[in-house]
Amino acid sequence: MTGTGKGVPAGVALCSETRVPATLRAVLRGFDSAFVLLSGRGATSFGCAMRYAAPTSIEEAVSVLAGDVHAQVYAGATDFIPQLRMGRPEPGVAVDLKRIDRLTGLRREGDSWVIGAATPSARLGEEEDLVAELPGLVEAAALIGSDQIQSRASLGGNLCNASPAADSVPAMVVNNGRAVIAGPAGMRTIPVASVVTGPGSTSLAADEFLVEFVFDRPPPRTADAYLRFIPRTEMDIAVVGAGARLTLDEAGRCREVSVALGAVAPTVVMVPAAAGILVGHPLTDEALKRVAAEASAVCNPIDDKRGTKAYRRQVAGVLAVRALRLAADRAARTGS
Repeated sequence: MTGTGKGVPAGVALCSETRVPATLRAVLRGFDSAFVLLSGRGATSFGCAMRYAAPTSIEEAVSVLAGDVHAQVYAGATDFIPQLRMGRPEPGVAVDLKRIDRLTGLRREGDSWVIGAATPSARLGEEEDLVAELPGLVEAAALIGSDQIQSRASLGGNLCNASPAADSVPAMVVNNGRAVIAGPAGMRTIPVASVVTGPGSTSLAADEFLVEFVFDRPPPRTADAYLRFIPRTEMDIAVVGAGARLTLDEAGRCREVSVALGAVAPTVVMVPAAAGILVGHPLTDEALKRVAAEASAVCNPIDDKRGTKAYRRQVAGVLAVRALRLAADRAARTGS
């Protein structure tokens, strides 16, 4: 079904069982028969209390959001659908962004990598040059859900879900990622670190959405790493996550360094003291011990079933050092 429902341009698909993507239909059927979740009214057939739009351009998506204050964008729906199942209020329009080519792209432009906000995480691992240049970022993205989820999950969704424990965010932050945002006023670019403002909260306006991420290609002898600790061997939420990126000089001394921690505060936190300790020096055990103490000190964690505050602080220091060692080993192997 297409039409000109309130705020939706002609040619944009609205909710209709025949127009809802097969993947989304399958997920919804897995929860309740006959798409009850979309109507939220206990109906026995697909209802249109919540409409569906699948714009094919950024301009169309902006128009849809501007026309309905209750519209909600999604990419892979790997968080969106479970949240509806758990009782999240339905949006007026569910806006599927995966039909916009720019949002699902992955390309190298000069000295930058450009990754669409809705590009499936699995795609990142298939790009050999990206894996070679930003292995930590790719590894972090590969931790977003199961293999099946990887075909739908994305960096943009992981970021805008705004979970303190999001795996990809520390890796994006240490790589100085920039987020390109679209809205009625046009495009704007901000640091990834400025997107999340708290658990479940972002700095994006209601009529804005992420388009893509931009990452600088690393200079010689530079590498990144991401590590996390979880109670199980896989498929769990991070107790602590640590991202690190550093550049070494010809003598093996640290020239630049960045360390970011996840799941230890409402938003990702940096360890700024790491630069003062390491820059100009080799990564000695004593220096890394000091970094570990600083990493523990910047944490502002909570007590929950996955770990106590004290435990998270301790693990943060350990993971920060391990991530730095891994990044340093990789940087040394990249050569000049």
